Amino acid sequence: MNLFGGIIPVTGITFLVFCLFAIATVGYSIGRIEIKGISLGTAGVFIAALVFGALFYDDLAVQLPDYTGSALKIVENIGLILFVTSVGFIAGPKFFGNMKKNFKSYVLLGLIIILAGGLSAVACIYIGRAMGETNNAEFASMVAGLLSGALTSTPAFSAAKATVASKYVGEMAAECEAIVSVGNGIAYIFGVVGVVLFVQLMPKILKVDMEVERAKLTVSNDTASSKKVYNGKLIEMDSFGIMPFALASVLGIIVGMIKIPLSAQGLGGTTFSLTTTGGCLLMALIFGHFARVGKISIMPPAATLKVFREFGLMLFLMGAGIAGGAKFIEYFDPMYFVYGVIMTILPLIIGFLFAKYVLKLSLLNNLGSITGGMTSTPALGTLINVSGTEDVAAAYAATYPIALISVVIVSQFVIILFG
Repeated sequence: MNLFGGIIPVTGITFLVFCLFAIATVGYSIGRIEIKGISLGTAGVFIAALVFGALFYDDLAVQLPDYTGSALKIVENIGLILFVTSVGFIAGPKFFGNMKKNFKSYVLLGLIIILAGGLSAVACIYIGRAMGETNNAEFASMVAGLLSGALTSTPAFSAAKATVASKYVGEMAAECEAIVSVGNGIAYIFGVVGVVLFVQLMPKILKVDMEVERAKLTVSNDTASSKKVYNGKLIEMDSFGIMPFALASVLGIIVGMIKIPLSAQGLGGTTFSLTTTGGCLLMALIFGHFARVGKISIMPPAATLKVFREFGLMLFLMGAGIAGGAKFIEYFDPMYFVYGVIMTILPLIIGFLFAKYVLKLSLLNNLGSITGGMTSTPALGTLINVSGTEDVAAAYAATYPIALISVVIVSQFVIILFG
């Protein structure tokens, strides 16, 4: 590939790196566009990557003739590890405290939302089969991708891809991985916009007094924290906290590779594992909870975690988006978009009603928990602006980790049981 009229020749890995940064430039520009306060944010990178894959994947394959897929997989996996490990560290200090204190409210709500999403996915599978879908492997992969996009869950997206890669072999595995990416792309846009609109519209529909609702919001971040206080000076392995981050990632990858056989349940020798996603998330939650081992700090600084989380998400979305874009046009179907809308709307409504009438949560606690249960960071940002208080983030933080873990498991079982 020659750039600028042949003046600058760019080939191989250099061309890939050039493309990645170009996608990031365009993607973040798209994500920055606001329409009545709504923007895609980092999701713009995924949209740009899908378009690039649909239009230019063949050009990339010419420059990387023998290892295009492998190169994109490396980009995707590095991004995944950075993202989910950062999320685990960030949630870790409050996760176990919230598990103990708020199980009947925030945590239970997260489970209900993901269960509703999973049941919606199963319903869509049966609807699709009734309408003539015959390839179980491809359709289950599509629905799993749709579910991850509908719930804007990057870890579920990755777990679904890892599950099809381990369940199938050869070209079928590669095909199903691409289909998962396509499904995620189809459902992701409404998955973001739908929840953002929901948290803005509900206060208006219910005609609430926001000042009164803010007064009801009595969640205490301090009492929820499970992080131990240490008065001495901790030893830091490095100023950016990269060593403990790397250690949690290594241990997480090892835990994620452990396979639990499910053949006793009549699933034909299928195994279940946390995959890299669940393993890194679990280990980072544990590291974040304890924060230190003796006098040695195992908690990276907040600034490092924020950068790694965003950078990792960007890399993951680009790696997966380019591969998925190559198959996007081939597999796109308006009905799949409808399935994605169903998988977003039903969990939202069921979760909101459950929180309002069963758990008796105040509106802002309810909506904060909904954003966590739907794993929607953009919706949380919108809710903070709508409510006028950052205290809603406490409900998000309580619900988010359990929803994240649950949706990873549900996305895998959709493929295991119906693929």
